[in-house]
Amino acid sequence: MYTKHFGLNKLPFENVPDPLFFYDKGNYFRIRKQISGSLQSGRGLIVVTGPIGSGKTTLSQMIKSDFSENIRLIWMAEPPANSTDLYLFLAQELGLQPSSSEKTFVMRDVRNALLKVNSEGNKCLVILDESHLMSEDVINGVRLLNNLEEGPIKLIQLLLLGQEEFLEMINKPEMEPFKQRIATLETLGKLDINGIRKYVSHRIQVAGGTPALISDTGWEALSIAFNVGGTPRMINALCDRSFDVAYEQKKPIVDAQDVYEATQRIGLITDVFHYIISLKDKERKSQELLSATDESVHETAPRTKKEQSSSSIAREKEQSSPSNTRKAGQRREAAKNEVPDMSGIRLDEAEPLFSDQEDLKLPVRLLLVSLVTFTLSILFFCQKAKSTGSLGCLTDLLGL
Repeated sequence: MYTKHFGLNKLPFENVPDPLFFYDKGNYFRIRKQISGSLQSGRGLIVVTGPIGSGKTTLSQMIKSDFSENIRLIWMAEPPANSTDLYLFLAQELGLQPSSSEKTFVMRDVRNALLKVNSEGNKCLVILDESHLMSEDVINGVRLLNNLEEGPIKLIQLLLLGQEEFLEMINKPEMEPFKQRIATLETLGKLDINGIRKYVSHRIQVAGGTPALISDTGWEALSIAFNVGGTPRMINALCDRSFDVAYEQKKPIVDAQDVYEATQRIGLITDVFHYIISLKDKERKSQELLSATDESVHETAPRTKKEQSSSSIAREKEQSSPSNTRKAGQRREAAKNEVPDMSGIRLDEAEPLFSDQEDLKLPVRLLLVSLVTFTLSILFFCQKAKSTGSLGCLTDLLGL
C-alpha cells in the first residue's frame, strides 16, 4: 500500500470504527460528552441518528471506552424480529437460562439480573444498531425495558443508533409514549468544508503524516467534491483512493488530478472535472503570457557591451581588409565619373526652369472666368429686375 511511499505509520482512511482515529471535535465531541453524561447519571434511553457513514458506530465505541471499567456491554448489530426475541437475547447475554419464553417471565429474570449488576457497582449498557429497522413491537419492547427501575435508578441504559428515517418513525402520533421516554436525542450531520479539512488533517496526523501531503489544488478538489457536506465514511473512501492514485503515479503529494480520478473510480459524481478544466485553462494562459513576455524581452533587449564591441571589431576588420580598400577606391572613381561636366555651358544659354508663357496661363484663365461670371451676374440681375434694354438695366443697377 501507499503508507511507506508517503511516510505514514498506518493507513489513515480505513472505514472501520477505530477509536484511535475518532474525530473528537465539533458535534462529535459535544454529542460524546452529552451521551457520557446521560449514562453516568443513569438517565436511561438515548437516541442518536444520522446519515449512513456519519460515524454513529465509532461514536458508540468511544462511549464504551468511556465506561470500560464498570460497564456490562450488550451489543446488538441489528434489531430482533419481535420484542420476545429482544428479551430472550438480553437474558442470554446476562448469562440466564429462562425457564419459559413467555415475555412476562423473561422480563422478570432480566430485571433480577440487572439488579445484581447494579448492586456490584456496575452498569448495563445495551447498544442497538440499525434502530431504524425496528418494528413497532420492538420499539414498544425497548420502552418497557426503559421502565425497569429501582427507585430513582434506571437498571438498564439503552443507546439506539439509527439513520435519519428513525426520527420519522418516532414522530408518529402512536409513538408518543416512546418519544416521551427519550432522555437524550442527538443527530449527527454531515461535515461542512471547514470540518472536512480538519477531519482529513486529523486522520493524516494520527497516521504519522502532515496535511502537506495534500496540495492546495487537492484540498480545493476535496471541497468541491463535498460542497454540500460529507460523511466520514465517504470522505475516507475518497481520500484513501486519492492517495492510492497518487502512489500509482509516484507523486510525492496528492493533487486535484488524483482526487478527480479517485471520484471516477468510486463512482462519485462531483464538479471536480470542471475544476480540473479550469486549472488547465489557467495553466495554458499563463504559459502563453510567459512565452509572449519572453519574446518581447528578447526583441527589445539592448545588446551587451560584448556584442557591441564584437560588432565594431568586425566592421573595422571589414574596412581594413585589402580587398575592401580596393573596392572603396573603385567606388570613389565611379562617383567622379558620374558627376556631369558643366564647364562648357553658359549661364545665359541655360534653359530656364519655368517658361514665361507657362507662368501667365493660370492668371489669364482666372481673369477670363471672373469676367464671364461678372457678365452672367449682370444679365441675371437685369432679367430679375425686368429692365428695358441695356441702358435701363444699367440705370437699375446704378440705382441700387
